Formats: sequence, C-alpha cells, structure tokens
Amino acid sequence: MITLKNITLRRSAKVLLGDANLTINPGEKVGLVGRNGAGKSTLFGLLNGSLHEDGGDFYKPVQWRMSQVEQNMPETEESATDYVVGGDTRLAELREILDKAETAHALDPDDMDAGMAIAHAYTDLADAGEHDAVPRAQALILGLGFQTHELEQPVNSFSGGWRMRLQLARALMCPSDLLLLDEPTNHLDLDALVWLEAWLKRYEGTMIVISHDREFLDAVTTTTVHIDNAQLNRYGGNYSAFEELKSQQMILQQAAFAKQQDKIAHLQKFIDRFKAKASKAKQAQSRVKALERMEKVAPMLASADFNFEFKEPANLPNPMLAITDASFGYHTDEGVKTIVRGVNKSVLAGQRIGILGANGQGKSTVVKTIARDLNILSGTVTEGKGLRIGYFAQQELDVLRAQDTPLEHMIRLAKEHAAAGFAGESGREQDLRGFLGAFNFSGDMVKQAVGTMSGGEKARLVLCMMVWQRPNLLLLDEPTNHLDLATREALSMALNEFEGTVMLVSHDRALLRAVCDEFWLVGRGVVAPFDGDLDDYQRYLLDESKRLRELAKSDALAAQAAAPPLAAAPALAPVDKTPALSKAALQNLKKKQLETEGLIAQLQAEQAALHAQLAQTQAAAELAQAAKRLKTVDAQLAQTEEQWLAMSETLEAHA
Repeated sequence: MITLKNITLRRSAKVLLGDANLTINPGEKVGLVGRNGAGKSTLFGLLNGSLHEDGGDFYKPVQWRMSQVEQNMPETEESATDYVVGGDTRLAELREILDKAETAHALDPDDMDAGMAIAHAYTDLADAGEHDAVPRAQALILGLGFQTHELEQPVNSFSGGWRMRLQLARALMCPSDLLLLDEPTNHLDLDALVWLEAWLKRYEGTMIVISHDREFLDAVTTTTVHIDNAQLNRYGGNYSAFEELKSQQMILQQAAFAKQQDKIAHLQKFIDRFKAKASKAKQAQSRVKALERMEKVAPMLASADFNFEFKEPANLPNPMLAITDASFGYHTDEGVKTIVRGVNKSVLAGQRIGILGANGQGKSTVVKTIARDLNILSGTVTEGKGLRIGYFAQQELDVLRAQDTPLEHMIRLAKEHAAAGFAGESGREQDLRGFLGAFNFSGDMVKQAVGTMSGGEKARLVLCMMVWQRPNLLLLDEPTNHLDLATREALSMALNEFEGTVMLVSHDRALLRAVCDEFWLVGRGVVAPFDGDLDDYQRYLLDESKRLRELAKSDALAAQAAAPPLAAAPALAPVDKTPALSKAALQNLKKKQLETEGLIAQLQAEQAALHAQLAQTQAAAELAQAAKRLKTVDAQLAQTEEQWLAMSETLEAHA
C-alpha cells in the first residue's frame, strides 16, 4: 500500500500540497485529477522517486516494481520491436545474469557454481517469458496503431507522436506492480484508445493515471483522487461518480456556509445592540467568545472557468462544399500515394460531422485536403461563395510558428485578413491584446515565444486565432490534445452554440457525442456514411481488429506450408484478402497438423527428460549444456503449439 501522511510538496515558493494525506491500496485503479498546475505531475515525481517530500511521511513498498512512460523523445536506430522488448526490465536483468554466468563458466568449465547459475538463469528466463517476448512486444505495438511492415523499422524513422506511442508500449511491456500514466491518450487515435482501455482493464497491478479524457477515466479507473486547495481528496468511483459526489459536496458546503452566516449575523446584531449596556455586557461578551471559537465554514468559491464562443459567421453558404469523384492523398519520393478515392460528398450549412476511421486510414488526409493544406489528386472540390475555414491541425505547430509570440501571430493574421478584404474583429494591437486576454494570454504571455509554451497553451492560441477569423466551417483534427477537462468542456459548449458547420476528428468520445449528429467512416480507401453511434463504432473497431488478425494468421499459415516444421512463423503479415483454401490445401493442412502433433509429443518428452537431468546432474559442464538445450526446446515447443493452434483455427473456419 502507498501512504502519504501530512505531505508537503513545493514548486519553488508555491505550496502544491500542504499537510496532505492519502492511501492507495494494492490493485486499485486511480484517476488523478485537478486543474493544470495543481500538482498532478509533481505528485508523480514523488511516487517515482524523482522528487522528495518537503515535509511529512511517504511510504511505497520497496519491493514494488514500477513502470511509467518516459517523457523524453527516444533517439535510437533500434527496431521498434527491439526497443519495446527492451522495456521488459526483468528479462534484461536475467540476461545480464546469464552473460556473467556464461563468462565465468567459459573461464573455468569445472566451476559448479557457474554451471548452476547458468541453469537457474535459463529457468528464470523461461519463467519470465523469454520465449514469447517478441510476440508480446509486437502485440503491444500493433495494438497502439502501427502496421505490420513497421515492426522492424528503426525508432528514429517515426515522427514524434509515433515515438511516444513506442514509449507507451515499452512501459506496458515492463512487468510492474505500480503503473504511472501521465496523459497516455494524447497521441492516440480512437482505435488505439479502445485497445488501450481493454489492456488496462486486464492489468493486475496498482495503476495511477492522469488524464483529461472523461470517458477513458470512467472506463479504466475505480477510484478518483482530486487535488484541490493543496489537498488530496479521495473519492470512491470513476470520474463521473466523482463529479456527482463533488457537486453534492459543493451544495452541502454552500448551504452550511449560508446557515453559519445567518448565525454570525444574529450574534453580531446582539453584540452591537447590547455591548454598551451594563446589564447585557456579560451576555454580549459570551457571544463575542462564541464567535471567536466558531470554526468557520469556507464559502464555495468556484474557480474562474475558461469560456469562449464563436462569433456569428458573416454568411452561411449552402452547400459549404461539394466533393465530386475525388481522390485524396499526397506525393512522396516514390510517387503519388492515394489514400481515398471516389469521394462524392456534400457538406451543408449547420451540419455536425464526426469523421471516424481506424488509424492510418486517411482521416487527417481528408481534413487537410478540405483545409487546402494538401492538393486534391483528382476530381473536384467546389467551395461555396464566402466559405471561411477555421482549421485546427493535429500538430499545433502546423499552423503556429515556434519563434513568434501570440501577439505576433494575431498581428500577422489581422494583416492577412485586411489584405484579403475580409471583415472581422478589430486589428488594432490593443484590441488584439484584449482578444488574447480572453483566452488567458495576459501580461508578458503575449510576448512569449510559442515554442516555449505548453501543449495546452498552444492549443488555446490556435482556438483564439480560429475564433478571431469568424469562420463558417470548422475543421478540427484532434483539438483536445493537451486540453484540460475545463477547456474541453468550454470547447464542447462553444461548438454546440456555433451556427456554422463542424467537421471533427477526435479520440475524445465525450466531445464526439456532445457535438456530432452524423458520422463519416474513412476506411478501405473510401469515405462512407456510418449508420450508428459511437458504441456501434467501438464494436466495429474491435471486429475490424479481429478480422485483420485472422487474415494475418491465414497468411502466416500459407507461408508455413513450405517451411520446415520448426521454422519461425512471422508474428503477423500484411494481407490483402482472405485466401480461399481448396480441398487439396485443406487435406495438406490436416496432414501437417498431424505431423505437428507428433512433433509436440517429441518435444514434450525431451523437455521432461531435460528437467529430470537438471535435477540429477552434478557436473557443471553437463548442467550448462542441459540448460541451453532446455531453453531451445521450450522455445520450439511454444512455437510449434502456436502453429498447431493456428492450423486448428483455420480448419474450424473452413469446416
């Protein structure tokens, strides 16, 4: 169990936690919430040992193994698979022990201790999952949205967001008793998010997660800890339960405060009336003392929430867009890469469209093409007269300049609009400063370089620039990355009141549910309407993932047909369509399955014999040789059993 007793934590002179207390029990799934700057990440620093308490007592079981997502960007030429396998610290420790034992045995083949150490190391490695480390790592990588052909690509070949996904996979690969996750969903698409939720629900250790995604918190947490006024307040239940309990507490506290204020006013009135009268002085004095002793109930002061609104568009063309026989994609060094084709869509005034699709299917390509960031490959996109697009890019720096300040961004935007003859908000510097202030950019912040700002601050600046332009079509590609819960709520309210058209890509299901009333599905090279809600879409994602796994297994079996019995089968392989097996192919597969059953029996017999030999042999050289052979047999047996199981599934599917 983790305990914090009268803990004080400071950042410079600011007290983030003061005499705070908390207990976290083994196996609990905890959501850590609070406003930006409240101290969530600082508390993580205490839990992971990078920070120490300024006062009080902190206890965490010393034997607990901890895992967390490293925040630094990985820089390595290792393949994605090898990098994630390296996250299994237990395997790394055991391999180091084995290397030392084998070195000692090579120097002195008669060293009994070295021989025993080698035998124990191989046994421990088998227990720690050495034989299936690569498949486990690849399952994590694929679950987080990578493609099969990317498994062996070097880490440095991926963009920053994808490298952070590999950091998450590496953290999940690490065997742990305590898992710390700080905004794990920021770089994920909805399909990867659904997979991560399912994985975390199966996690058996203690988990503490910081997130601003309410549906994610509801799905994976059972306890909520709220950092408020430098205190740690524990609530039983997920985020929705916490919100309800917190609301009830606020109502009760405000009622108690109002009641106490009435009592104080009554006492003060008596004191003021009778303190000068000798006959009543004693009673008045007793009431003064009663006031002094009274434990005051604090008023329920709600923090100033961030709110904004989109101005009424100058006009609403209808249709906003007409897309005819269009192909979307981009140009690469190898040539043209077409992502979706045959698109025929109209976007009407007032529509609220959610764009869905599994990772890599082309959602961002569609948005970027409509936003004019990418050229259409073929067909036409006809814009309505007076169309004004407000574009929120998934990577904020696609529309921001790192070296410029918020004020410089707004001044440049005002000049561009004036040159184009657009009517809009005032372009005077003082008015621009005031506009920035409404988005919490005040004082010196308006002259701070954007590159030094947090992700949330950059996102607010993009929102500010969008609102100023008075668009009639909003294209939003993952706008909630880095936004806290209060700002997400403000965005949801602003979008619902917006009179123009919204096209939204987001992994925030609460935002999609609140804003969108229809969905487009981007997948398998087309854009089609999706007739269903987000629960239907979640089931679609799980079914699609299952379909792709089955296709990959079928392809792997086809590759195994010509391979030796013990040849390593590829973990997954890209498949274009399900192969239809002929009667002859099925008979061949049945024959191969019988041969595999015989091989399994042979390997099991050898495995039992090797275990018996290790228990009886005393010679160091024989121990080492038997242990090495056992490692090989264990790996061959696991692989052969997987092959047999895959064959069985294929035969059942064609029965």
